[in-house]
Amino acid sequence: MSLGQHLVELRRRFVIAAIALVVGMVIAFFLTDWIIWAMTEPIRIVAERRGEDPAAIVRLMYSTITGPFDMRLRISFVVGIILSAPVWIWQLWAFLMPGLTRKEIRYTVGFVCAAVPLFFAGCFVGWLIMPHIVEIMASFSAEGAANMYEAKYYYDFVFKLVLVVGVSFVLPVFLVALNLAGIMSGKAILKGWRVAILITVVFAGLATPAADIVSMLLLAGILIVLFFAAAGLSMLFDRRRAKRDAAAGLAPADAPTETPKAGA
Repeated sequence: MSLGQHLVELRRRFVIAAIALVVGMVIAFFLTDWIIWAMTEPIRIVAERRGEDPAAIVRLMYSTITGPFDMRLRISFVVGIILSAPVWIWQLWAFLMPGLTRKEIRYTVGFVCAAVPLFFAGCFVGWLIMPHIVEIMASFSAEGAANMYEAKYYYDFVFKLVLVVGVSFVLPVFLVALNLAGIMSGKAILKGWRVAILITVVFAGLATPAADIVSMLLLAGILIVLFFAAAGLSMLFDRRRAKRDAAAGLAPADAPTETPKAGA
């Protein structure tokens, strides 16, 4: 295909993905009531544990006239991306697949099959951590104080936390991908375990409040386990590759051959 044909094909794939996103946003818009209710559940839990009326003491606050609609639109966009993921991922895959070799296609399928479940697992862990963070932060409120959460800020806090933790779960898959590409060996990955643990603890500390030690240790522990699992899997791939290379090198094509002696 020429460059112009590639651009036409890319535009067609993009239009299909955009239509799927719009359809997903329309479906998600009708689910925003339930999503907002689920997002604000930690607020009600905090109020009930403090023996207060959730409707009077802890609530979301909109600072602008268009705030409620803007929040629903933001939620619809994010959820629409998730709902339409099978379509736009397939469109991206269908656009790239003709240019990939059979081996690259196999690696890409394996990468997607590993990354997608890990991403959703990370989002789930972030969702589990989120109520605990809200509760910890609300415990610092003064006696008789009312916690009025600005809706836009609360939305950004929830979704950014969930997405950051979800993406962090996918990072070990990138290490394995680098190993399969021959960029990093398993021993090289394992050799950097001290730096990896330091970065993981710092990331967990930034992703969770400093006062929430339990959530920080939980998140850091899961990421460390995933790192060592990626290093172990990479070392296994290196061993299989070494055995395959050794077997292929028993009779290399460029090896000098001995000519039989006369009379042998």
